[in-house]
Amino acid sequence: MAGSIDRVTRAAADAALEIEISRMGASTRTAEEAAAQCDCTVAQIVKSLVFQGETSGKLFLFLVSGSNQLDLARAAALTGEPLKRADPRQIRDETGFAIGGVAPIGHLIAIPAFADETLLGFDRVWAAAGAHDAVFAAEPHAMIKAAQAVVATLAV
Repeated sequence: MAGSIDRVTRAAADAALEIEISRMGASTRTAEEAAAQCDCTVAQIVKSLVFQGETSGKLFLFLVSGSNQLDLARAAALTGEPLKRADPRQIRDETGFAIGGVAPIGHLIAIPAFADETLLGFDRVWAAAGAHDAVFAAEPHAMIKAAQAVVATLAV
């Protein structure tokens, strides 16, 4: 896991995103667990959801507030193809992150990313940092820029 966390640290530095990664000592795999560990609201947690294009097989990253659900129809419209849940093994192999620790930055591949506009309503959000118990806080505009994500309406 240290390699995954190191990739997030390097990606943040490369994007001029100032972060400090915290190992919480307990799971932050779910938005609820992460909010409890980070002492913030569930809405301030950034869920990194990876879906696969049904036609292309390509992976797409969606950054969504922990209190929201991804609107799959809107997501598909943005990618230009129907989407399905990506296989956890494929996610790990292609991004370098296991489910529950997928960060918005530091992927092994260039992955098209989209961020829900809801995240911009906060001064600070918390995202996974490459391990099941690793997180970082960031100003949402800066995190979205570092992830090279397109801001869109993604929530149901």
